[in-house]
Amino acid sequence: MSALNLSSTFITFFAVVGPPKVLLAYAQLSRSRSSAEMHRLVTVSSVLAGLVGVVMAFAADALTNFFHVSDESLQLAGGVIFFIYAVGLVLGLHLGGAGEDDEDALANPLAEGVRELLLPYVASPLAMTAVLVESLTKDGWAWRVTVSGAYLAVVAINLVSVLLLAPLLRRTHQTSLEVLSRLLGLLLAAVGVELFLNGLQGLGVPLPGSGGH
Repeated sequence: MSALNLSSTFITFFAVVGPPKVLLAYAQLSRSRSSAEMHRLVTVSSVLAGLVGVVMAFAADALTNFFHVSDESLQLAGGVIFFIYAVGLVLGLHLGGAGEDDEDALANPLAEGVRELLLPYVASPLAMTAVLVESLTKDGWAWRVTVSGAYLAVVAINLVSVLLLAPLLRRTHQTSLEVLSRLLGLLLAAVGVELFLNGLQGLGVPLPGSGGH
C-alpha cells in the first residue's frame, strides 16, 4: 500500500460522504419538506459542510499535535469507525442519524433540517476522519489545498445530485433506499479495512502481500 494521492483522496471522500450516502439523508428529509425548503436546506448545509471540511484540512497538524495523536493512531481509529458504521448500514442501523422523537424539534424548519444533517453530512465523523487522515498523508500547504479541493468537489457533486434528484427522492420507496444503504455499507467496510491496514503498516506490522507496494 502506498501513500494516498489526489485520485484516491477524492474516491475516499466520495465513498464516505458522496451522493450515495448524502442522498439517503436527504431522502428522509424530503418527505416532509417542499422543494423550495429542500433547495435552501441543501445549499446551506453544503456550504457549512464545505467550510467544516476545509477548516479540518488546514487544522489537521494542530489538532493531532494538541491531542498527541500519531498519524498511525488516527488511521487505526478511522478504520474502526468506518467499519463499525459500515456494519450498521449493512444491518439496517443508521448510526448517528437523527432520532424519531420530535419533542426537541426546532421551530425553524431550515435550522431543524441542518441539525438533522449535522452528523450524517455537515460534520460527519466519517468525513472529518477522512479529511484528517488525508491531510496528514503529506506535508505542506499545497497538499492541504489539494485535500480541501477534493473535499469541496465532492460537496459540489452532492449539491448538484440532490438538486437534480430531489423530485425522485420523494417518490423513492423506502426499500430501495435500504438496498442502496446496504451496498454503501459494503463499500465503506472496505475503506475502513484499508485505513486500518495502512495504520498497521505505518507502525511496522508486516502484512502479507505488502512488500511490493
